[in-house]
Amino acid sequence: MKGFPMAARSLSRFYSLKVAPKVSSSATAAKVKLSPRSEDLEITKLPNGLVIASLENFSPASRIGVFIKTGSRYETTSNLGTAHLLRLASNLTTKGASSFRITRGIEAVGGSLSVYATREQMAYSVECLRDYVDTVMEYLLNVTTAPEFRPWEVSALQPQLKVDKTIARQNPQVGVLENLHAAAYKNALANPLYCPDYRVGKITPEQLHHFVQSNFTSSRMALVGIGIKHSTLKHVAEQFLNIRSGSGAPGAKAVYRGGEIRKQTGDSLVHAAIVAEGAVVGSPEANAFSVLQYVLGAGPLVKRGSNVTSKLIQGVAKVASQPFDVSAFNVNYSDSGLFGIYTISQAPNAGEVIKAALNQVKAVAQGGVTDADVTVAKNQLKANYLMSVETSKGLLNEIGTESLVSGTLTSPSAAAQKIDSVATADVVNAAKKFLNGKKSMAASGDLGNTPFLDEL
Repeated sequence: MKGFPMAARSLSRFYSLKVAPKVSSSATAAKVKLSPRSEDLEITKLPNGLVIASLENFSPASRIGVFIKTGSRYETTSNLGTAHLLRLASNLTTKGASSFRITRGIEAVGGSLSVYATREQMAYSVECLRDYVDTVMEYLLNVTTAPEFRPWEVSALQPQLKVDKTIARQNPQVGVLENLHAAAYKNALANPLYCPDYRVGKITPEQLHHFVQSNFTSSRMALVGIGIKHSTLKHVAEQFLNIRSGSGAPGAKAVYRGGEIRKQTGDSLVHAAIVAEGAVVGSPEANAFSVLQYVLGAGPLVKRGSNVTSKLIQGVAKVASQPFDVSAFNVNYSDSGLFGIYTISQAPNAGEVIKAALNQVKAVAQGGVTDADVTVAKNQLKANYLMSVETSKGLLNEIGTESLVSGTLTSPSAAAQKIDSVATADVVNAAKKFLNGKKSMAASGDLGNTPFLDEL
């Protein structure tokens, strides 16, 4: 729920990057100074399109990730759930190693293998003591370049789809955000992150192979490492040369439509999200929406019952007599985005909470925001971003995501400048775009007092 524009994304543990170099399509390498305590961040783009980025920071542990431009948005109506099953299938037998060997081999050296997926990206990452990089990289290569998808293993794994989905849906926000995307879009981004129940048991090994062959291609992949020499990572990348080259199957452009999905569950707490189409990742408008998110309130910065000072909280507190929570929602994709509010309220008070929150966005659109408000929001946004890349995991994901999108990296100073360049007028215009845009809504709980879109 804390979407951040790619234009303002960068990397740094010590915040001393220089301006990011442009990388040509040939096998060239570029260096970006990160800190006196580490070597340069090095980036190489091979002729086949594979991006390699590494940071040797001399840490005792190494973390390596393969980032792939794929996800549920690249599914069709005939293979929904394939990406979900694929991220559960990371330890199935490959051409070079059995399922047992992958699991036991990684455990034996104290390593770990993890997979995560968004609607637009999948990432496979391994972490281990640096002395065992060669061991875990063998398994990472097998998982990403040589899966076999044996029919009996795929069949045995499919019931796990329901377990995974059930665990995720224990958080009501997951279901609301899934329904929000289904309501907001006609295609692509409307595809669910979790396999529909009717597709469980029907995803075939052939569909998995086809999905991998269509999307796991060299120009849609980035190999990123932290705590590893660039020469070592380049040597590993040579083993990726046997994967399919090119850009793979093109994905359909997401078409925003606006709509509403309500799920009556009878729960005493109502979760509701109301959004309009936002900004494309990396655009100047995306920076304005991110600042607007913090102007309205992106969640408490002082925890444990503090008197939250955000506009949304203060506005809703004037009308709500029961406990509630409200924050601005912002997410940016490669060809679209969503911006709006997310509320959690007692069922009898849902209507007044939602309307009070929307009135706060309306007030900003009418100029009810000061330069001081915007400055505070910018500081919060910059701090949140810089702290997010303090861990090796956050840093790896940041490098991988931006390398995959642009093949270059943005310095923290440049990211801060882009945030600082957002004017108060830009924030007002972003609020106006939300106010005037076609709305989408998703809600769950006891919805008797939750207004429909046309009532808002």
